[in-house]
Amino acid sequence: MEVKRRDVLGAGLLLGAGYFASQPALAQSTGSTTTSGESYGAGNTGLGITQALSKHIADLNYEDLPADSTHEAKRAILDWMGCAMAGSQHPTPQILIKSLKEIGSLPTVTVLGQKGLKLSMLDAPLANGQMGHVLDFDDTHLGGVILHTSTATMPALLAIGESEKSSGKEMMTALVAAFEAGIRVGQGMPGHHRGGWHLTGTLGTIAATGGSARLRKLTASQTVNALGIGCTQAAGMQQNRGSDCKSFHAGKSAYHGVLASLLARNGFTSSPEILEGNLGFTRIYSKTQDLPMIASNFNTPKLINGNGYKPYACGVVLHPLIDASIKASIDHKVAPEEIESLEIIVHPDVIRITGVDAPGSGLMSKFSANHAAAASYIDQAGGISQFTNEKAQQPKVQALRKLVKVTASSSYRLDQASAIVRTKSGKTFESGIEHATGTVANPISDQNLEAKFLGNASQVMGKEKANSAIKSIWSLEKMANIQTLIRLFA
Repeated sequence: MEVKRRDVLGAGLLLGAGYFASQPALAQSTGSTTTSGESYGAGNTGLGITQALSKHIADLNYEDLPADSTHEAKRAILDWMGCAMAGSQHPTPQILIKSLKEIGSLPTVTVLGQKGLKLSMLDAPLANGQMGHVLDFDDTHLGGVILHTSTATMPALLAIGESEKSSGKEMMTALVAAFEAGIRVGQGMPGHHRGGWHLTGTLGTIAATGGSARLRKLTASQTVNALGIGCTQAAGMQQNRGSDCKSFHAGKSAYHGVLASLLARNGFTSSPEILEGNLGFTRIYSKTQDLPMIASNFNTPKLINGNGYKPYACGVVLHPLIDASIKASIDHKVAPEEIESLEIIVHPDVIRITGVDAPGSGLMSKFSANHAAAASYIDQAGGISQFTNEKAQQPKVQALRKLVKVTASSSYRLDQASAIVRTKSGKTFESGIEHATGTVANPISDQNLEAKFLGNASQVMGKEKANSAIKSIWSLEKMANIQTLIRLFA
């Protein structure tokens, strides 16, 4: 990948003002000198960070949630269930399921898309989590933390909900709680992603634990213990991008959330200062902290409202350049063989996160700016079929990949990109997009989410069941037992 580094340094990833914020670069943290023992929380509660967040989670009730937040929960559930059904047929989760069967697993919880297969309460969410993330088609939070919250959380909630016959309202409340837990902790540790951690494995565990604690109706003190148990299990490294392990992180987060909440309910203890303590999660997983972000403004609109949904099956930071490449291909109609160069202009963090020039596999291609630009330009699409092993090895895609030049511009937002096509005959054409599809500024409609779900799920469960699932999810508040929904996806 040829890179012009206009201003690659600076612009730290994540956290602060917002993922796809209007600012051209991401906000920088000044760090925190806060030490263990100081009090936080809404008002003068006298609670520590972990305690205040735990009380917030335990106090959440469906009746108190804003209507737009409960609707967003339905959107997240619809989108993730479709992604999981499509991912259920991928070779990666099949290896995991085969291995879990060899180990032996008590058949109590449904594994999605596997013809009635059930595994244990820990193994089923492990498998379902990997299914939901393996295609990298699942939702991504766009409010300051790149976190695939639903894929880390929904498998845990399905496992608990199926075993405890939870209602649709309880499921949605738990999902809102998961976003509150995972995103808030992420906002409180701005240096976490730069340390090489894969947030879906680390913050995803916290999200899954918070959601699981709420669905199990744990008290605030039990939730404190659950978060501590979850934090001590949290892991996942960015080095594993492009391998089977990346989506394994999502499954492990769900696994950890189920286990942490169960242990806490049964009396297992942990540090009451696991987040803010001098040797706690935010201190050892990030060089910088902004601890008040974790336990303040509890009455503001819920963080699930900042969720984003992917139109393309790859890393979310590639979506702006895919939009731009498709637009350039449609607008200017230059055949690939006529191209001298295809220059892509993006925010500097795109280069930092996606440095794969010539991916050898479909999983690796999901983190290659060169591949995403070339494949989407040729196919005028960025779906599942544009990021397969076959597509990564396709000669015409490989040929155009070599002509892609990625330019970093600090004046670009993360949701902005341009594509400049230079032809062998000396002509130049440019197309740009201001806000990528699926971002908060350019959201995917309910209708388009339904279409995405049908495209993902119908191939596994059939169109009739898929349409029934859509109706059930949009009326989830009326569902007395979540098993009714799960049966459609078995």
